[in-house]
Amino acid sequence: MKIFQINAVYGHLSTGSNVFEMNEDFRAKGHTCMAAYSVGNVQNSAQEYLIGHRFGQKVHALLSRALGLQGYFSSGATRKLLRKLDDFRPDVVVLNNLHANYINLPMLLKYLAKKDIPTVAVLHDCWFYTGKCCYYTAVNCEKWKTCCGSCPAVGKHNKSWFFDFTKKMHSDRKKLFGDIPRLGVVAVSDWLLEQAKLAPVFEDAAQITRIHNWIDTRQFTPVDGSAVRQKLKLEGKSVMLAVAAAWEPRKGMDALRQIAGKLQENERLVIIGKVSEGISLPGNAICISRTDSKEELVQYYSMADVFLQPSIEETFGKVTAEALACGTPVVCFDSTANPELVGENCGAVVPVGDTEGMLREARNIIKNGKKSYSQFCRAFVEDRFNTEKIFEQYLQLFTQLQA
Repeated sequence: MKIFQINAVYGHLSTGSNVFEMNEDFRAKGHTCMAAYSVGNVQNSAQEYLIGHRFGQKVHALLSRALGLQGYFSSGATRKLLRKLDDFRPDVVVLNNLHANYINLPMLLKYLAKKDIPTVAVLHDCWFYTGKCCYYTAVNCEKWKTCCGSCPAVGKHNKSWFFDFTKKMHSDRKKLFGDIPRLGVVAVSDWLLEQAKLAPVFEDAAQITRIHNWIDTRQFTPVDGSAVRQKLKLEGKSVMLAVAAAWEPRKGMDALRQIAGKLQENERLVIIGKVSEGISLPGNAICISRTDSKEELVQYYSMADVFLQPSIEETFGKVTAEALACGTPVVCFDSTANPELVGENCGAVVPVGDTEGMLREARNIIKNGKKSYSQFCRAFVEDRFNTEKIFEQYLQLFTQLQA
């Protein structure tokens, strides 16, 4: 089978790692794979394709913000991509993150419809079926269920400076995706699956299914974290950990600040990820810059007594699953896909915004001892997010769409 994947990044960050790992596994099984992306270093020109260039992406971003249309520019770069698709002649095209100002969405989707190529849209967020939003629960918007317009988040995500064209973009996506004869939609959580089933954009899809993200449990596994504890001067302390690429409001930085302000002398909160300038935290909170090193993340996950997930908008929450794979129990808010990732004896779920409850449950876990949970955390990940099982589900979907 010839599989062509498109994503904003390749080989790093969550979605970029997904594309790389899936292609590597499929190649090992005898399939031919190509990855097209806008950010990354080409390692093998026979297997990878760089879309456009940085200047073109900056122009796209500027036009998008000025005119209020995202994914309607980069025509030249997209035309070259379509020629690459002509040359490759894929059996299936997998669409991942397309909202990074690097591709012309109407051109791409019209091409896939005209060529009748089996197409899989993987929902890493909600952008494919809304007018522009990657997430909408924080603003309590359900316009995407009928028709977008007068968007309450027009200044967020890929912000528009002047115009609100969310009604047009939502309507365009409904037609563009609807015209693809063999469209499969993959939601990475049960919560997201239920949302996708309600989306008019996908009402004509051949299949809508849930396939979880996967975790490489050979890499994300419990290790000795004592060296990290020593480096951060955490010996003898109770350690709570939170991880995100960037700590924007929806990720829960305000909740972490509240929790940090209530910690006792023997408790510490370690926060990994980019924190906006101007945010001050108590001395018992330790901030560490974002790392793309999986080896470093494994060390941090393993040294913590409990992992905190304060985000209110997660379509999956890969850092949560990674922490569990390293044997660390989780406390999360009861919002979006968060509760799905906390299995029995794997931690606790508390009401959204209940920082007192989050801290209380974290202390209970620490009191009971991490060892009381670790084997259950590990077993849960191995059962639910098994790499081989999930890749096989994708291959089954590809085969069904070709029938």
